[in-house]
Amino acid sequence: MNKPPVTSKNIKITKSLYTAWISGFFFPLHEKLKKHTSVIMRRQLEESQWWDNARLQDLQLTKLRDFLIHVQTHVLYYRHLFLEIGFDPVNVHSLADLTSLPFLTKSVIRRNIGGLKSDSARYLTRYNTGGSSGEPLVFFIGKGRTSHDIAAKWRATRWWGVDIGDPEIVIWGSPIELGAQDRLRNLRDRMMRTKLLPAFEMSEQKIDGFLAEIRAKRPRMLFGYPSALSHIARYAKTHGIRMDDLGIQAAFVTSERLYDDQRQQISTVFNCPVANGYGGRDAGFIAHECPEGGMHISAEDIIVEIIDAQGTPLPPGESGEIVVTHLATHDFPFIRYKTGDMGILHDKPCACGRGLPLIREIQGRSTDFVVAQDGTVMHGLALIYILRDLPQIEAFKIIQESLNETHIYLVTKTTLDQQVRLQIERAFKARLGHAVTIVIKQVAHIPAEKSGKFRYVVSKVADR
Repeated sequence: MNKPPVTSKNIKITKSLYTAWISGFFFPLHEKLKKHTSVIMRRQLEESQWWDNARLQDLQLTKLRDFLIHVQTHVLYYRHLFLEIGFDPVNVHSLADLTSLPFLTKSVIRRNIGGLKSDSARYLTRYNTGGSSGEPLVFFIGKGRTSHDIAAKWRATRWWGVDIGDPEIVIWGSPIELGAQDRLRNLRDRMMRTKLLPAFEMSEQKIDGFLAEIRAKRPRMLFGYPSALSHIARYAKTHGIRMDDLGIQAAFVTSERLYDDQRQQISTVFNCPVANGYGGRDAGFIAHECPEGGMHISAEDIIVEIIDAQGTPLPPGESGEIVVTHLATHDFPFIRYKTGDMGILHDKPCACGRGLPLIREIQGRSTDFVVAQDGTVMHGLALIYILRDLPQIEAFKIIQESLNETHIYLVTKTTLDQQVRLQIERAFKARLGHAVTIVIKQVAHIPAEKSGKFRYVVSKVADR
């Protein structure tokens, strides 16, 4: 029997004695030894989430001013920048004053990586992301930023009635996590009842093994890429492997756009709600979904702007690029950082009663949008739906090589006949332009990205 709809009003955290010991003693001790302040920070976040918007904005303004003063004093790049443009953080009297500062881009970080490090920073950890271009972005994260990310994720996990120490299966592909699985971390994960499964390979043999692990562990929560979890769910359904009787409370997904059919697939097969999360290793954990469906920004430490192509801030309800200022990045500042993601802010409160502002829609990366020959920009969903409706197709990937050529890679149940090929070609040309060359290639397998993520649409058109 399916569970009733999950809301904040009917959720309670039911802990076993073991979970209570992990979340109340072992994990706090673990965080203290790592010099993290995530435990006290999570308690503060659970109080401030109920503040009204005005009080949260006052908190943001105070933190922003202090943050910018610190950055001016300790970060060479911003000390020179503030002097050059005549910016004095002492005179910041509203969040709108932030728009006086230029955007931080990946290219700026690459050119100024040394100058962006605070001279007061200690215990910095080096990270990098591959990026859509394949050129890695190298940056650094300090203890304060890490503590915030842990606390924000922890708070959101508890919204769904689960806690650190509850059994968890993680389907992940980042080499950072997978490469760090040494003996000490394996011991920690066993104590915290977390099992990490690599998302790089999704062969039938691997998926059979994943499903057996999930059934044996009977986790209270799943965590992973939406593409990976939905692929596993689809396989289970196709092969008649029952997964709806395990008592899973929630499936947390992040790091990719969550499509409606993926949410439905995961929710139906595992008989649990799907909780979306938005963020990145560079920009931090930006927003988390609550049981009422609100995508809440972690506003205590994160300011989100939406900008148009000219860099002008847009009001709620209008689509543009997501720009993030992370107020816990004193050691390596992210100020007005252009994420490359597209989204829309919400100006309505959430039914859950939290005062945290909302992102109404996260539309994906700018490279998830395609450009027609006449210059029309559209989301890749316009092309995805063409293929998703065809029963012969099991998997696909669309790469817009240029305004004049688009490649479609298809994994099919049988060889496509000429009529279906023409149907696909006509539908793509109707959206992209009748002069566009559509190249259809049938392949045995479509690999994921190096990170383990999967992208349905990639546009290489630079002028958007």
